This record gives sequence, C-alpha cells and structure tokens, in this order.
Amino acid sequence: MPNLVHVTYDQTGKSKSTNALGMREMQEKAYEGRTAQYLLLKAPPASGKSRALMFIALDKLKNQGIKKVIVAVPEKSIGASFGATELKKYGFFADWNPNPKYNLCAPGEEKSKVTAFLNFLESEEQILVCTHATLRFAFDGLDVKKLNETLVAIDEFHHVSAEGDNILGQVLKSIMHNSTAHIVAMTGSYFRGDNVPVLMPEDEAKFTKVTYSYYQQLNGYEYLKSLGIGYHFYTGRYFKKNPETGISALAEIVDENQKTIIHIPSVNSAESSKEKYEEVNHIIDVLGELEFQDEKTGVLHIKSHLTGKTLKVADLVNDNPKSRDKISAYLREVKSADDIDIIIALGMAKEGFDWPYCQHALTIGYRGSLTEIIQIIGRATRDSNNKIHAQFTNLIAQPDAQDDDVKLSVNNMLKAITASLLMEQVLAPNFKFKLKKDEDDENEEEDNTIKIRGFKLPTSQRAKDIIDTDLNDLKAKLLQDPQMLKAMPGNVEPEVINTVLIPKIIREIYPDLSDDDVEAVRQHVVVDSVIKNSTIEEQGDKKFIRMAGSFVNIDDIHIDLIDRINPFQKAFEILSKSVTTQVLKLIDEHIQSTKIEMTEEEAILLWPKIKEWVKNNNGEQPNIQAFDHKEKRMAEALVFLRELKRKKALENG
Repeated sequence: MPNLVHVTYDQTGKSKSTNALGMREMQEKAYEGRTAQYLLLKAPPASGKSRALMFIALDKLKNQGIKKVIVAVPEKSIGASFGATELKKYGFFADWNPNPKYNLCAPGEEKSKVTAFLNFLESEEQILVCTHATLRFAFDGLDVKKLNETLVAIDEFHHVSAEGDNILGQVLKSIMHNSTAHIVAMTGSYFRGDNVPVLMPEDEAKFTKVTYSYYQQLNGYEYLKSLGIGYHFYTGRYFKKNPETGISALAEIVDENQKTIIHIPSVNSAESSKEKYEEVNHIIDVLGELEFQDEKTGVLHIKSHLTGKTLKVADLVNDNPKSRDKISAYLREVKSADDIDIIIALGMAKEGFDWPYCQHALTIGYRGSLTEIIQIIGRATRDSNNKIHAQFTNLIAQPDAQDDDVKLSVNNMLKAITASLLMEQVLAPNFKFKLKKDEDDENEEEDNTIKIRGFKLPTSQRAKDIIDTDLNDLKAKLLQDPQMLKAMPGNVEPEVINTVLIPKIIREIYPDLSDDDVEAVRQHVVVDSVIKNSTIEEQGDKKFIRMAGSFVNIDDIHIDLIDRINPFQKAFEILSKSVTTQVLKLIDEHIQSTKIEMTEEEAILLWPKIKEWVKNNNGEQPNIQAFDHKEKRMAEALVFLRELKRKKALENG
C-alpha cells in the first residue's frame, strides 16, 4: 500500500552546521536555556542531545556553582554517548572528560555500582554516568540533600512517569522537592505509550522547555531529502508464503539493496510465533542461504536468493551474552555502508542506537507506544551520504473475522493509523496562528503565520506554554484516548469531535486551565492539525488553502469553517482504499459495538442537522437502524433529546 505519510525536505544543512562554540542549531538553542534550574529538552533522535548536555553541564560546573554532574541513561549501551569528548578544539571553553572509573555503564554487578555511586558523591570527581536502574537503587536510603549543588541529567526522560509505582518518577519528584539540585531532562518524544503523564502538572510547570522539532532537524540535513511512513497488512504468518501470490509478506517488503533494521514482534504479541530464534531463522530463509558466521565478529554471511550476492546480517535477537556482546561491539565500530546490510532485532536497536547508514526501519507487529515508534523511525533518519530517502514500514496482521482476537486486531490497526497521523503532524513545519481583524493590513505577511477570523488567543502563561511547546504531546494524548479512537473513522460529526470531544479530553489532561484557555488550546490543536493536513497553493498574489474538499482564500478562513473539518480523517481515508471491504466491515462493526455514548452537548449540536435532514427527506426522521453512520447518529440524538425533554418535564412538575 502507499505511504500514509510522505514528507520532503529542503536540505538546507542548517541543523548540521556549527557556530563559533562548535554547537549545532539545536545545541545552541538548548545552551540558551542553560541557567534554568529545571530544563526539559525535547529534540528528535540524532539531533545531538548528548553533546548539548555536555555544553550545559560544563557551564553549570564552571559558572553556576554546580559541583557534580550525574548523567542517567536507560541502558548501558547508551552510556557510550557520554564518553570523553573533545569540545575545545571546536571553540568551547572546556572538554568533556569523565573519569572512566565513574562510568557505571560498564559491565559489573548492580551492588558494586551503587557503592561506586555513593563513593562518587563523597569524592572530588565531577562527572558520573550510570543507568536509570543504578540511580534508582542508589537513591534507596540516600539522603537527598547530598544532591545539593548537583546536576542530575536524565536521558530518554519518557521513561519517567508520575504514576505511583514508577520509582524513577518518585526519585525525580523527591530531588525536586527536597534538594537544590538542578535537572536536565532530555527526550526524543515526551509522550509515553500508556497515556500516563510523565510529570504532574505542578512539577512540569517548573521546567523551562526547549523544543526542537523533527521538521527543523530533517529540513536542515545535507543528504536526506524525504521520509515515508507506511503500513502493509498480511494474513497468516508474515514469513510464510501467501498461497495466492507464492511470496511472503516479508519478502514483498524487504529490499536487500536498502540498509534495513527488521524489528520482529514482541513475544507477547499476537503477531509473534512465540519462538523468537525460529523467527530469525525464517527471516534468514526469506533473505537467502546462510553461508557462514564470522567467529570474530558474529556477522552472518547470507547468499541472496534474488541476486546471489552475499548479505552481511547482524542478529541482535540472540540473547546469549557472549554472542550479543560480539556483534554489538562490531556494530559500534561500523565505518561504512558496506560493513552491514541488515540488522534483525527484538528489544534492541531502538533508542540511542546509532547506524547512520540505515535506510529502512521495518517493524513487524503493532507497537502500542508512540514513543517506541518515533525511536524506531529515528534509526532511519540519520543523515548519511548513502541515502536520500528514509522509510518506516509497519507490517501488521490484518484482522480476520474467524480470529478470537478480532477486536484486538481492529484496535491495533486503528492505533497504528493514529500513530501515522501523529507522525504526519510531528514531521510537518510549524505554523503560527493569530486572530485576524478587519483592520489588518492585507499585505502584511509573516513566514508560516496564518490569521484566522474568530480565533481565540490564550490568556494565561500556562496555556501559552502548552501551545508553544506541547501541541504534539497533546495530540498524542488525544489520539490515544479511547473515545477519539472510536470517533476517528468518521462515524461522528467533525463538529462533535472538535467542539465536544476534544475540549472534554483537554479538561481531563489540564484541569488547571480556565474555560477560556481550554477553548484557546482546543482551537490551536484543531487548527494546527487541519492546516498540517492541508495544502497551501498560490494563485497570482493570492494564497488558497485546500482542506478536506474545500478550497478557500487564506484571508477568509474562519474558526467556524475549520471546526467543520475532522482533523484526523485523512489517514483513515487512505486506509479505506488499501484494505479489503471485509476488513472495513470488521472495523465498522467493532466501532459500532463500542460507540461513544451520547452527551447533551453532542445532541444539541446535531439538532440543526436533524432538522435539515428531515426537511431534505420529505419529513421522514433519521432511522436508528440505518447503515449510514451519520443518519444513525442523528437518530440516536433524537431519541436522547426526547428522553431529555421528558425528564425535564417531569422535574418541572
């Protein structure tokens, strides 16, 4: 099937060029916020977050009274990103030189690492690198005031959660509330897959946020020109030949000329055969015939069925420590595109994994975490001279009416689509939106600024911050909400989604916002989503916007017009052309069985449409048994309104 998302970029080179201090664009932006006690850096994979932290940490050590720096990473392999780094020769005032003794990401038992952590706090050393786990264990019983005048940096910050049983979240909260420590939190994607907030609103509000978008990163590359995100659906097993085509779903997608990471399904997922080593063998069989495995490097040499050439394949699924360490060491030393062709992985090769030559990230099985999807896509979006296009493909089992888990399969498919919708938003350039007034100068133009009649602006700083830095995170939460998931395929009127459902969810996420600010945030989310799904065209000296079938002069846009457009409809329309009628029927039946309950707001909003429908159908009322979703929904609203009227009549006696 075609890509749901295809984005092209200008190759400006801006995100890779450095200033007089040796900083890239994102690092310079982060460094401007270096004096904040609590700094949250949101930037995509490969943008240079590790080095950004080095610049900030060294400034805090020299100029801000900070005595020690603790860097916590989610897994040992990522600790290598914070090894000794030359910075002075590029213009900075100091190098990053941690003592290897306090790199606690090296092999060893946890107990000794906790001892080393505690010893570090009493020593004269300034920099320690450890895993999240070591930080958690060391914190148990630690007097938190020992972290006074310390910078605690948490890499891949989305691992933190405000939930009560998330120990890292508790550690962070205690540090903030009981010490003078500074915190730098870094992440490529701030949203978690489980819809649990990373921080409570009152703690999150204390952070200064620096956001560098995926679009800024990719648009500023030198080589990479485009990125595609697509889905491919299969029946049976992904590695078995389809009886009709004589070829497996995997063979249809894998291109041996593309440097590819294949992530096999989680053993807990429906797509998994539950035998991970056997799955690797099946993938090898699809690729070709195993000639030999290099004893020194662990690289598998496979003779291709198609071309006869030898493919170099890395197996990261094998969790024998000796074998894993051997191939991992080889991959760390890869210096050219010829060194490896395909990597097969399960839990590895996601966040923090660096293979710049990767052109295709192929993920088998549904991934529930938007963060995980972004991390996997990030493996293919490094800039490298061997590619002009990067591709993410998700190979997903097609729902089957005979399957006991058909509802789960449908849900997974819908969630996969929401992930692509979100990525389309993440990958697009940012717009600024302002209220259009009659007295505005029509010739006054600002880049990427669109003026909208009837547009509501935020009144509080909190709402302004949400709009400036958190719109994509908010969209992720909206798209993960169960009610939104059921509404997305078009069985609910766009006005209901935009003016009833979205503000309801915003109030749940941000209970501290006033009604006016909820409305301002709602309008920004809807407008930003609709505009990013639209195209802007120039005709003469006028600009027009094409959105959901409408072609409107950009000077005439009103919020009421945008509220009549479903901001999340596009991907489902593409999907509907790419799967069978039977699958669409399964999706429809599932949604109907779990439809959104009617609210008074929705029923009142539908009332004018009901009257218009009756008028256009010779006085007939909408039928609750109708196949058409919208007619059925209007009929349900009519029943609801009658019942509401009856109850109010009884109350008034």
